[in-house]
Amino acid sequence: MRYLSEWGLKLLGATLQELTALGPAFSPTYFNAVESDEYMANVFRLMYENEVPDVHTFYQQVRTTERAGWSWYLTAMRRLLTDAHGAPLLVMGLAVPLHPDNHFAAKVQRLIDENNFLRQHTAAFGCLTARERDVLRLLALGHSAPEVANALCISVQTAETHRRNLRQKLGAVTSYELGQYARAFDLI
Repeated sequence: MRYLSEWGLKLLGATLQELTALGPAFSPTYFNAVESDEYMANVFRLMYENEVPDVHTFYQQVRTTERAGWSWYLTAMRRLLTDAHGAPLLVMGLAVPLHPDNHFAAKVQRLIDENNFLRQHTAAFGCLTARERDVLRLLALGHSAPEVANALCISVQTAETHRRNLRQKLGAVTSYELGQYARAFDLI
């Protein structure tokens, strides 16, 4: 690290020399490792690819002196200087805070929550049959078992069996939980 704005240093509560001295401990000290380990590896991989844009944007959680816990930031990184092979030599980053009282921050949090839900439940959703997905979509839209049966030309008992199997396979107890799957996997 060669430079950090006065505002950035104040937010982190450290001097540039203290931050530089942290070395590899810098990231886990200030960035949520659960989130950043995965996407930072991808960001830096993209930085080394020659056929991609020089600017990369992403959301990250940062620990600052501004408030307890993690704060969301929208960060943009740009390659300013590369070597003869296209590898970055000088990178500039700009981070903009997304305060919790900001409407945009709530939308970002919802997108991140949906992305986490997708990651955690892809395997369970992948076990569903095409018919179970059809039933799940209709249930999430608020249809009753008789309405599902009518729409799919199956018996009411079969529709109820599909609903029971869905709850079991997905570990969903409530209709809301079934709806989460339908929304996350674009069935509705």
